[in-house]
Amino acid sequence: MDRIILHCDLNCFYASVELLSHPELRDVPVAVCGDPTSRHGIILAKNEPAKRFGVQTAETIWQAKKKCPDLVLLPPHHDLYREYSQKVNAIYDEYTDLVEPFGIDESWLDVTHTLHLFGGDACALADTLRRRVRDELGLTLSIGVSFNKVFAKLGSDYKKPDATTLISRENWQDLIWPLPVGDLLYVGGAARKLLRQYGIATIGQLAACKADMLETLMGKMGVQLHEFANGLDAAPVRSRYDAEPVKSVGNGTTFPQNLTTREQVRSGIAILADSVASRLRHEGLYAAGVHVTIRDPAFHDRSRQKRLSAPTHLIRDITDAAIELVEELWTPPTPIRALTVTAIYLVAEQDAYEQVDLFTAPAAPRKEKQEKLEATMDRIRGKYGSGAILFGAAQPKKEEDPLP
Repeated sequence: MDRIILHCDLNCFYASVELLSHPELRDVPVAVCGDPTSRHGIILAKNEPAKRFGVQTAETIWQAKKKCPDLVLLPPHHDLYREYSQKVNAIYDEYTDLVEPFGIDESWLDVTHTLHLFGGDACALADTLRRRVRDELGLTLSIGVSFNKVFAKLGSDYKKPDATTLISRENWQDLIWPLPVGDLLYVGGAARKLLRQYGIATIGQLAACKADMLETLMGKMGVQLHEFANGLDAAPVRSRYDAEPVKSVGNGTTFPQNLTTREQVRSGIAILADSVASRLRHEGLYAAGVHVTIRDPAFHDRSRQKRLSAPTHLIRDITDAAIELVEELWTPPTPIRALTVTAIYLVAEQDAYEQVDLFTAPAAPRKEKQEKLEATMDRIRGKYGSGAILFGAAQPKKEEDPLP
């Protein structure tokens, strides 16, 4: 028996929540954004009138204003968004215990075994959900109904706002295969660019490729995308009360001023690595790899990652690895607007081991000392707050010196 999956996507969520308090602005272009006076001033969300002017999420305020000079800017209220997200998911909970959030404004619902309790018609149930959310909370939903998660999400994206789209066994090839390949879940900009080089522009063209060719191009992700394009997604809808395994731990920041020197970059990385390492220790995890992303003032991102010689949760190890990666990506004084440091290939403590030989054995006492030092830092922060003590590498130095 086919599963019955709904993907529910709140339309223009941040902007829609803000407009509940500003009904007079419903018919004018509105965007929710960061502080216009700071470097965090980007568009976080926009309403439908703003969309018609071409305003896009994640672009700068000045870019949005150039397209729409009369754009009304509202500050974000993230606590309010979380509150409404919880209210919407509480409505979903009345229809199934399998509700899996996908971000703050989207959720999958598996109603395979409960639909009969609500009339047996999946599209009618989707319409009921849309009506309830609109009447009870003042928000609108687009809902995709299908036999797997990937197609359900494509359905919620297919027609907006406030619509239900059925993607069934009978119509899925006609609806989905003509769509741009970038509409498929997990096909980002880099994957889209790579596939375009091989003449793959639509989901149907991706489906027609040989799986082993895609695996050669993209690794395991290529095989997964081939399955998605052919309707073979079998991933379950997980209850939101089931803890999701932590796959990565990262931290990033946009700096008040561009970084142009090695010393500035070293300090920025050390602060981010400190946060990442602390969170790893709190979760009882070790990182077997590190990933770094650099963003320049033009919002161009460059990334690189590496595996570590041994899993770690130490600030110094993560800092050193991140600095090595930055050295491969960046030449001073090219300005850096933002940095992100992410711990990847995470393993639990019992799986974290280090192969030691005669040449590395003398480093063991130093690592043990560093473990004790950072454990002490955790205890001090737990008692006096996160700002009570900083890792030494994060402290500014008086003179510029090269990255190690």
